[in-house]
Amino acid sequence: MTIGVFDLFRVGIGPSSSHTVGPMKAAGDFAGRLDLERVASLDVELFGSLAATGRGHGTLTAVLLGLDGVDPETVLPDEVEARRDRIERDGRVRVGGIRAVPFAEGDIRLSPRTVMPGHSNAMRLRAADSAGAVVDEAVYYSIGGGFIVREGEPGPGAGEVAAAPLPFETAAQLLAHCDRESAPMSEVMFRNELATRSAAEIREGILHLAGVMEACVAASVARDGVLPGGLRVQRRAPKWHARLRAEDPERSDPRLWQEWVNFVALAVNEENASGGRVVTAPTNGAAGIVPAVLSYALHHADLRPARSREEIIVPFLLTAAAIGVLFKMRASISGAEVGCQGEVGSASSMAAGALAEILGGTPRQAQNAAEIAMEHSLGLTCDPIAGLVQIPCIERNAIAAAKAINAAKMALWGDGHHYVSLDQVISTMRETGRDMSIKYKETALGGLAVNVVEC
Repeated sequence: MTIGVFDLFRVGIGPSSSHTVGPMKAAGDFAGRLDLERVASLDVELFGSLAATGRGHGTLTAVLLGLDGVDPETVLPDEVEARRDRIERDGRVRVGGIRAVPFAEGDIRLSPRTVMPGHSNAMRLRAADSAGAVVDEAVYYSIGGGFIVREGEPGPGAGEVAAAPLPFETAAQLLAHCDRESAPMSEVMFRNELATRSAAEIREGILHLAGVMEACVAASVARDGVLPGGLRVQRRAPKWHARLRAEDPERSDPRLWQEWVNFVALAVNEENASGGRVVTAPTNGAAGIVPAVLSYALHHADLRPARSREEIIVPFLLTAAAIGVLFKMRASISGAEVGCQGEVGSASSMAAGALAEILGGTPRQAQNAAEIAMEHSLGLTCDPIAGLVQIPCIERNAIAAAKAINAAKMALWGDGHHYVSLDQVISTMRETGRDMSIKYKETALGGLAVNVVEC
């Protein structure tokens, strides 16, 4: 294993991990390497999917803020707006948060028809001195889930395999560790995390992630009106929450569990679409699925014996991360690379496996649940209308959360053996994404993105 729970689950801002968080991190990384005293001008060009849907995903603002020294994991939405307004007013960014250089959103060049060899989410940044000599130049790829790669440098997780006592890159390897150690997937993941953090730090970090997820729902409920971006999509979370609280104040009515799950998924993704603070799980576009299914485990699942909040949250997110590692290592979690099957499909699979374990399933049953959820997400396209993470993305999270719960329940009624293995379905997802037309991979060139506008 080369990727950990805190790599897959990160705090960031919406609306997209690959189009907002990744470009912000890339611009920040670039600025952080510069000899600021020499920098007099900047040049930024976006390629492929970043250029095609960048405006709707907040990519241009993200680049400006990254250059300005903003960290996507700590910045708050109000600060984003204030900094963006200051940059546009002054026509300057403070590179690295220090040196003022003339540069604004209109200076960012867009090349949507040019796809760079490393990934369809690519950006080139160049800094020059007062004489026009290049101070530094680099190409970055935003490869999904907030992960970035600077061209010519190792990708995320490289060189960390030796640190993990129970390394795995395939579901078969993960299952072998579970069998040999007589441990669930969450325990295997936990032992690997111990290579870099103490047990207390791991638990504290995971509980913090869960707290951010819950705060995201609360922030969404506090908003009202329509989502930004021009489609005028009406927020539903506040009204849904009011109705649920009126009809089920103790959150105990078994008839309404799915309405609560739908509510959490919608609330998280409406907040994400608003540029709010979310947890990538494993991406922003799919950020509502894991919190919604975790909410089901906390409030609606019949757990025997009863467990504390921590006893549910920690193994749930560890198991979800273990499955997420498999998708990240063996396929992709980037909608621009493999379509929405890589985002919503992966998240549904992660949530299904995590719930199956929490409900008492064996490692084989948990992997079976993960496989079922992905098998029935194969071919899912990424065709957001107007390039915004709103339609069909928000509702799709709610549908995928329910699918994850059903997959877990189906797996628990079996013995863990299935005709299709988790490794096989991950490979199939990768191949399906490779064969998928570029129109359906976050470019807004096909599907709903075209047909709804034409109608």
